[in-house]
Amino acid sequence: MTLQTLRIATRKSALALWQAEHVAGLLRQTHPDVHVELVPMSTRGDQVLDQSLASIGGKGLFLKELEVAMLERRADIAVHSLKDVPAALEPGFTLGAILPRADAADAFVSRKFGNLSKLPQGARVGTSSLRRAAQLRALRPDCQVLDLRGNVNTRLAKLDDDQYEAIVLACAGLERLGMADRIRSRLHAPGWLPAPGQAAVAVEMREGDHHIARLLKPLEDMDTRIAVNAERSMNAALGGSCTVPVGAWCVVGEQGLTLMGLVGDVATGRLLRARAEGVPDAAAALGRTVARQLLDQGAAEFLAPHAGGSPP
Repeated sequence: MTLQTLRIATRKSALALWQAEHVAGLLRQTHPDVHVELVPMSTRGDQVLDQSLASIGGKGLFLKELEVAMLERRADIAVHSLKDVPAALEPGFTLGAILPRADAADAFVSRKFGNLSKLPQGARVGTSSLRRAAQLRALRPDCQVLDLRGNVNTRLAKLDDDQYEAIVLACAGLERLGMADRIRSRLHAPGWLPAPGQAAVAVEMREGDHHIARLLKPLEDMDTRIAVNAERSMNAALGGSCTVPVGAWCVVGEQGLTLMGLVGDVATGRLLRARAEGVPDAAAALGRTVARQLLDQGAAEFLAPHAGGSPP
């Protein structure tokens, strides 16, 4: 029987709703005979804002309630920021589509200062990401790196209330919300690495649902899928936790793939880096190669203090 209504589970934040509406719009264009509706939900990751993500189980908390809704047939698919999606999904789920990637750089956001180097000694910089914290400490060991939770608007409000001299967010999120003017400068590869999968939107579905898979197929961007497969494979080989300070960036070029990886020590700001080249058909193997290079440099020592988090 042909599906007449497609229900999209989504978090309630402005950015999550933008992403879900974006996917809904694409589905309506490609399948005008299908009615698409959103099922907004609140997740534990959205509700617990007085503790760091690392301490309460990692970014996988943003997915659980949405997956339960799919299992209970209250939703057919779920839309996520791919950087929030665990390296290994729960059994019974798969990524039915990965959309074209947006700007994967991080954004330096400040009311008074144009870039990281212009911050005064001891400046307070807010982020909820261990990856960002490690890179901040590497570049500006004198600054105070403080935890910052909440949705984009909440974080910007705290900056505007002078709780921080600067904060670090994702460029893609600000641009999608029409807030690109808040970006003072971009923190980008190769000097600064994003999270694995950053700036890509993923559509999760129940495994084996062939009708849903056919509906999602036109949304797929193969170059993005290849790049993020390499990045997520590297993350998985390093332990696969969303609570660890890992950065990755894969470039898909005419000559093949280049993958850059990073593991940081949040306490000291020491960064381990590796890179390797490969072919698109072996993106996952390339990720494992870069992970091995990082482990050979001693990355396990940096990852061990954070290994108790949830699988990503």
